[in-house]
Formats: sequence, C-alpha cells, structure tokens
Amino acid sequence: MPKTREQKEVTIKSLTDGLKTAKAAVFANFQGLKVSEAEELRKNCRQENVSVLAAKKTLLKRACADAGLTGLDPTIFSGGVATFFGADEVSAAKIVQTFAKTHELVTIFGGTLEGKLIDAAGVKSLAALPSKQQLLGSLVGTLNAPVSGFVNVLAGNLRGLVGVLNNIKTAKV
Repeated sequence: MPKTREQKEVTIKSLTDGLKTAKAAVFANFQGLKVSEAEELRKNCRQENVSVLAAKKTLLKRACADAGLTGLDPTIFSGGVATFFGADEVSAAKIVQTFAKTHELVTIFGGTLEGKLIDAAGVKSLAALPSKQQLLGSLVGTLNAPVSGFVNVLAGNLRGLVGVLNNIKTAKV
C-alpha cells in the first residue's frame, strides 16, 4: 500500500532533521537481506547510537535539498535507500562497512560528513579511521609515556642497588 502524503512529509522531515543534526550519515542499500540479518544490522546500530531510516530515493533527494545538501545524484542509488545517522563522524560508516564485508547485498552509495556530500570511497575511508574512544586512549598513552619512562629510570637505580646487595650477600655465603 502506498504511503499517504502526510506519511511522506513525516519521512522527509525525519530525514531532513537527521541530515542537519548528524555529524555523518551513510546512504546504503540493504534490500534482499534476510529479516534476521536486517535485524542484526539494526541491533548493531542501536548499540552504537546510530539511527536508521529507510526511504525512497525521491524522498531522500527532497530531504537533502531541504537540509541544504546540493549535488546529490539519485542515479547512483539502486533500489531503496537506508540512511544511517551517526552521532560522531565514524560510527555509522564503521557499522555499515563492517556489515558489508560479511554481507554482499549491502551496498554503500555515499554519505555526508559535517554537511557535505561524500562518495562511497569517502565513506570507506571514514570507516578505516579509529573511533573517538580509540583516539582518546592513544592520546592518554602518549601523554603518559614520558612519566612512565621517568619512573622506570628511577626504578632502575633501585633495581641496581638490590642487585649489588644480592651479589654481596651471595659472595659472603
């Protein structure tokens, strides 16, 4: 049964709001997946705080125009289009790219990054970036490295003293 005009307007509004507020969005096709596989993808999205909205190409084109995104070519899409909205720059791209590796039916068409359209190669390069948590962890490790190195140098003197005392003890026995 076709959607009514009101349902289409609600879908366009949801897409527009998502495109305006999300730091990144990914356009992909996951038609043809089994229901269990689609549910697995949606579950992965929920765990990473990524929202999913499936819509027709014409509705997506209208939503992009309303959001101020120009240059969207709907001919790159085949079949229905699902839009994955991420709260950060890489989460949506990572989830879709990881899922597409194991499921050949999932096709990435492109996406947006901070209000600008990017192609499928751009989405794949986004997916290759480490997450914010991983970057923060490596930053903490880098900041902590000089301090832990200094502690090891100071502990080296104590280890040397203990070694000398041990040698003296074994020499006297």
